Amino acid sequence: MRILPHLHCIRFRVLAVVAGLAAFSLPAMASLGGTVDTVEVDRAHMNASVSVTSNQNFEIHQIQAPEGTIVDEYVSPSGTVFAVAWRGHFMPDLQQILGSYFTQYSTALQSQPRQYGRHPLNIQQTGIVVQTSGQVRNYFGRVYVPSLLPQGFSPDQIQ
Repeated sequence: MRILPHLHCIRFRVLAVVAGLAAFSLPAMASLGGTVDTVEVDRAHMNASVSVTSNQNFEIHQIQAPEGTIVDEYVSPSGTVFAVAWRGHFMPDLQQILGSYFTQYSTALQSQPRQYGRHPLNIQQTGIVVQTSGQVRNYFGRVYVPSLLPQGFSPDQIQ
């Protein structure tokens, strides 16, 4: 009879360890639509360096990964990431940089007509705009949320 409480204790400990590991392995959803603090989460996720350029009505937080991919996160004066652009040898982790908008992106991607070969992707919805292109070792793209763009900001400024 003593073995049953012991097994219960071991089972509880194993479940606690598994739950703890799962919590640390989940991607930190951040970036697009998130606060400026999410830039640091993305920097850490990419094991990258970051530099900041300030403009009149926005900041660009440029994250450069060791393998050369550069991700620019555009931050409004209110501290919200309203656009993300990338270029480099590898595609960034889109689930990471799109954050809560990744589901909308995935749904829009599935509704696109099936194309074979290399074609640019151009998704334009009221809630999100995604434009990507490239080929092996030369990827680039941009994504933005039209409703989050700062006053006087043009999407043409996202490079």
